Amino acid sequence: MSDAAPPLSEIKSASKRLAERAVLLGENRFRLLLLELEEERARLLQALLFALGLAAFGLLAGVALTIVVLLVFWESHPLLAMSLLTAVYAGAALFFGLRLVRLQKSWEAFSGTLSQLQKDIACLAEILH
Repeated sequence: MSDAAPPLSEIKSASKRLAERAVLLGENRFRLLLLELEEERARLLQALLFALGLAAFGLLAGVALTIVVLLVFWESHPLLAMSLLTAVYAGAALFFGLRLVRLQKSWEAFSGTLSQLQKDIACLAEILH
């Protein structure tokens, strides 16, 4: 019968190698997480700055357009001009609101880290079974 248990020194060295690999793997995944966190922070800051610029200049353009349209149509149809401007602005707000909802639904933060962790779990499951 060759079902003898491996010597204690082999078990100890295998356990040590496994622990070293687990620590190295954890360190790599942690570094990946930190990198992705930094990228997400930079992307969020950039998106915020673009949104602020869009809001500021969009507001200025909207005010200017409103004044021009009201001045042109004040004598003939002021209520119609104001109603049309309101409809255009409401449509633009709805458009941007829907785009924001779509952006939030498709936002995948830390996808690289999650993908690597899923691969690690699958690999460990394969090794252990």
